[in-house]
Amino acid sequence: MAKWTTGHILEINWWTPSLFSLRVSAHIQPFQAGQFTKLALQVGDKRIARAYSFVNSPQDPVLEFYLIEVPDGSLSERLAELKVGDEIMIEEQANGFLTLNEIPDADTLWMLSTGTAIGPFLSIIAQGELWDKFKKVVLVHGVRNNIDLTYQDRIKTAQELFPQLHYVPAVSREQPELGLSGRITNLLDSGELVKYCGYDALPKSSHFMLCGNPQMVKDTTNLLTSKGFERHRRAKPGHITVEQYW
Repeated sequence: MAKWTTGHILEINWWTPSLFSLRVSAHIQPFQAGQFTKLALQVGDKRIARAYSFVNSPQDPVLEFYLIEVPDGSLSERLAELKVGDEIMIEEQANGFLTLNEIPDADTLWMLSTGTAIGPFLSIIAQGELWDKFKKVVLVHGVRNNIDLTYQDRIKTAQELFPQLHYVPAVSREQPELGLSGRITNLLDSGELVKYCGYDALPKSSHFMLCGNPQMVKDTTNLLTSKGFERHRRAKPGHITVEQYW
């Protein structure tokens, strides 16, 4: 049985007309960077809940979540109407295996995300353990438009502190102001992403963390599998760890 606690909205940051972040004060169980919990609101006699990843590191007492307002979304539209001081329900126990302790050793870590699914990777980066574990970390953020490239200050600060972090925006519907043009899967397939990161080919000592829309996760997994990489499982270590974002 899930246990719920009441949180209070401390801050709301609107990045675009549809993308926003909630910063929340709440007492929850300790979590690992990369995990998710559930946010909920009581609507009439129903509790409407959805899973959202933590953007903040586990050391940060203020919880942060990155959301998109979905038209006619049963919960997201209501979350978008919240004000500072409002209450929100949070499941106390986090879940998910998109965490560093589940990842085998590798030289290069590829974090491939779309949309708001960059959130768990920002948590992992802020937590800091990956800098001692990987020689190179590539954070790829696939979005439709340049305006959707959020959290730029946080990413730039991490790059300044940790030179092994390589940030690659991938913009699919307009000319990119930074990074590459196209979808993540196409950029991988063409070799453009690999070349942009300074490689002639995907390094054999790589691990891929995929988080985002199901089609990207499926297509990228199939592509990497065709190149000789394998899904990672506890019983059989591999190269690909996935989490679908809905």
